[in-house]
Amino acid sequence: MKLTLTQRLSVVFAVLLLICSSTSAWLQVRSNRMHELEVVQGVSRDLAAHIARDTQLMDADGLKPDAVRNLFGQLMLVNPSVEVYLLDIEGRVVGNAAPSGHLLRDRVDLAPIRRFLSGAMLPILGDDPRSVDARKVFSAAPLKANGTQTGFLYVVLLGEAHDVFDAKDATGMALKIALWCIGLVALLCLLAGLLAFAWITRPLRQLTDKVGRFDINGAPKPAENIAPTSDSGDEIAVLDHAFMQMENRLGEQWRALTRQEQERREMVANISHDLRTPLASLHGYLETLSLKDATLSAEERRRYLGIALDQSRKVGGLAQSLLELVRLEHGFVQPVLEGFSLPDLVQDVFQKFELSAEARGISLSASLPAQVPAVMADLGLIERVLTNLLDNALRHTPVNGDVEVLLAVEADSVSVTVSDSGPGIDAELHEGLFLRAFTIGGARRDGGLGLRIVHRILQLHGRSIRLVERPGRGATFTFSLERRASVR
Repeated sequence: MKLTLTQRLSVVFAVLLLICSSTSAWLQVRSNRMHELEVVQGVSRDLAAHIARDTQLMDADGLKPDAVRNLFGQLMLVNPSVEVYLLDIEGRVVGNAAPSGHLLRDRVDLAPIRRFLSGAMLPILGDDPRSVDARKVFSAAPLKANGTQTGFLYVVLLGEAHDVFDAKDATGMALKIALWCIGLVALLCLLAGLLAFAWITRPLRQLTDKVGRFDINGAPKPAENIAPTSDSGDEIAVLDHAFMQMENRLGEQWRALTRQEQERREMVANISHDLRTPLASLHGYLETLSLKDATLSAEERRRYLGIALDQSRKVGGLAQSLLELVRLEHGFVQPVLEGFSLPDLVQDVFQKFELSAEARGISLSASLPAQVPAVMADLGLIERVLTNLLDNALRHTPVNGDVEVLLAVEADSVSVTVSDSGPGIDAELHEGLFLRAFTIGGARRDGGLGLRIVHRILQLHGRSIRLVERPGRGATFTFSLERRASVR
């Protein structure tokens, strides 16, 4: 069974709390036991000395049996848990009141006795003659006869009777209360820890649910306004903020890709349409020339050939524009910056359209300041920009209209404005004018590829082109180029 992070944390916390509580309880029992032993031994520290001083148990001839029996009987009546033993100078048990078969040791280690007599820190545990390996608190005093030490009086303070009573689970009330308190505190700590883990991991669970609901293959939800992250240092809040940014970014990219895919489909459809019309016309006239060559007059033949050549030029121009756009948008063309004069370039471009403008009765004019500084740009690409803009302007300007190019010097650039006296561009077509090559909202317009090429060329120069409103004029486009730094 797989556990959640909260469950794993809770299990680990419960185990650690159990270990700490058990250790605390063991230490409490241990300290209580050691305290009890210290108190018992401390209170009875001089018991053996009093007995040895007030009772003559041994003389020069050895042990006095009657004195020993009387002493043991009196002590058992006063305190049944006390056991008295007489030891010789080497620690052998030479006198006791133990029932038959209860004495399991015949010798007592004298090292604890010497430590006790030297005043060492209590409690001091010594051998229990009625046990093979038990050690208990005791009181001890040397026994002397005629000024010579003949042995030791060894009193076990918590003897066999105490062990029998203690084995009946006669735990002290104070110890029971302490253990119950430890258990209650452990339970409260466990509940508090579980609540704390649930509260701490709540943001992480919310983030997990949010990530789980995120569908990488589905349509993204609308972008959300993301509040700036605080400096609280909450890693989960930072992670949530980063996920929301990623989600918004993926949504933007999805929408951009969807838009680009739609534009690509529109472009393919419209290019196919624009290619099909001149190709069909070209094919029709060439087929007519082939089938009716013998019956056509020279004038009809020239007219048909002229129409076919015109349609061929349209196909070639469209193919050339498509190739140029692909090269620009895929990074195959990079601008080579050089300084040149914009007025000279405008005059050169005017010469290209002079004959076609005169044929339609359209005048070309340029408004040039007295001193126009040189600009830094790619001469060939900027010539292409002006060519496309003038070509569009001439095709949308009525007979006897005019096309004007205006240059203006600004602080760090030179602006170029191209306007015509045509009908202009409808407001609903302004959005995406430089991005969609052929249609906007289903409306057909000519020259879309040319404007997209212009937009991309200026992007490569770090510039942009805008459609602006100019009273009394038709379509008006403006852009700017960086001035060349003065050379001293």
